Amino acid sequence: MFAALGGAEGGAALLVFGATHASRNGDSEYRYRQSSDLWYLSGWEDPESAVLLRPGADHPFVMFVQAKDRSREVWTGFRAGVEGARGTFGADAAFPWSELGARLPELLAGWSTLHYAWGEDGERDRTVFRALSGLGRVASRNGLAMPHQLVDARRLLGELRLFKDPAEVALLRRAADITAEAHVAAMRLGRPGVAEYEVEAEIDGLFRRRGGNGPGYTTIVGGGTNACVLHYITNREPLRAGDLCLVDAGCEYANYTADVTRTWPVSGRFSTPQRRLYEIVLASQLAAIDAARAGRPYKAMHDAAVRVLTEGMVAVGLLEGDVDTLILEEDFRRYYMHGTGHWLGLDVHDAGAYHLSGTSRLLEPGMVVTVEPGLYVAPDDARAPEAYRGIGIRIEDDILVTDGEPDVLTAACPKSVKDVEAACGG
Repeated sequence: MFAALGGAEGGAALLVFGATHASRNGDSEYRYRQSSDLWYLSGWEDPESAVLLRPGADHPFVMFVQAKDRSREVWTGFRAGVEGARGTFGADAAFPWSELGARLPELLAGWSTLHYAWGEDGERDRTVFRALSGLGRVASRNGLAMPHQLVDARRLLGELRLFKDPAEVALLRRAADITAEAHVAAMRLGRPGVAEYEVEAEIDGLFRRRGGNGPGYTTIVGGGTNACVLHYITNREPLRAGDLCLVDAGCEYANYTADVTRTWPVSGRFSTPQRRLYEIVLASQLAAIDAARAGRPYKAMHDAAVRVLTEGMVAVGLLEGDVDTLILEEDFRRYYMHGTGHWLGLDVHDAGAYHLSGTSRLLEPGMVVTVEPGLYVAPDDARAPEAYRGIGIRIEDDILVTDGEPDVLTAACPKSVKDVEAACGG
């Protein structure tokens, strides 16, 4: 991290704030989840926190944290406090959160560039800009440089977080294993009359029972036509005989999340139309996974999926015309309207640029991506053959880019027609 920022005097500093603590409603709060950037840099989990990195300084790693407060700890739990920030988390210097605004000018004196993600919180922006405004006097008095360049910290941190080290990969593997187990449990549970929320409860409960934080994002359980809603999270309808159920769910383990989608038959076996579309999506996903290789452009995965999907849609009558023309004019978007994947890590849509210098960046070992093609035929689509109306299918896995073959972290989760039907008891 320090190497990415540069040297001391005249170099760059990095300031990162923790996540704000949001209320669900009234004075009822959500369970706190630390900012991924701050957790990545420090491992600190509590609210009201900030990290300042100043490479080459006497105290290069500075933290601002909640002070110990026995009266508040009765209500909200133990606080590591300033002492814990230094003794347990390795801060070279630590101060109470309440002193952030007063101490920032002196701490930023001597650095010509400040990496900071502005625009995320107005009050924090004002605190930083007030500190920069007051810095001139401190820098002048001590003959030091002062930040004259403000750089968006998200680009630097995104590039660092994009490449997973072995410890991070191990956490993602554990998240993937728990997620695969949960999807199989969902397939076994999901029968006609079972509610979508019952499937959701089984999945989310298993995440916790296996040591995960819980879901890395709100679990999607879409039966029947609900599967055609890409981010359906209402999860309150009963599953019906003859329908498919689409489940998009990922366990977050030690703050790293998996992201897996499986689509399975509620009655245990695919109908002929369901199977035709499912096998098109599966073939497209396998083609996209094969494209997830070091040295290939990121967009190669999407291009591979789109070609197989478009060829399949023409074969079953969802589209008509020349495949190349349909791809060029993006007619496939009628039934496949999203991208084929995204970065994965501390966030389900993880940090990192997809393009460099205006072109799709090349994949490199250590990157983790999802591959998630799908087909979604609206129930009222009069242009679609009637047998396919109301069918929504997505298949998604998590892939580690390596020096060789793509490493499917979620391979334990069944996805062939035969394996899915077996898991469903069909």
